[in-house]
Amino acid sequence: GVSTVVQYTTVSVPPEPPKDHIIWSLCCFLYSNPFCLGLAALIYSIKARDRKVVGDMEGARHYGSTAQWLNISATVLGSIMIVISIITICTLSVQASYAYHHYYSYDNSYRG
Repeated sequence: GVSTVVQYTTVSVPPEPPKDHIIWSLCCFLYSNPFCLGLAALIYSIKARDRKVVGDMEGARHYGSTAQWLNISATVLGSIMIVISIITICTLSVQASYAYHHYYSYDNSYRG
């Protein structure tokens, strides 16, 4: 008979280290910091990085996850504030233009 020998090789893949989102946190802190969420995200990102350095991957994962949610909140709120600001500026400029043209004729005489 034919004998078959099967050999299995075990490959150990180390788990991916948790993300600390430090760059995103810095951007949120510098450019979009509504209600100090960017600052809080930056603090949690630094804590996550510190936990990674000492080897506490579960703590790093927890702090990184919190930093991620704070960054999401800061990004969404910052974007909403920018959109509202643009809409407000456009609306006010249209109203100012209408008021100017309504009260002043093109020959600079007052209509009253």
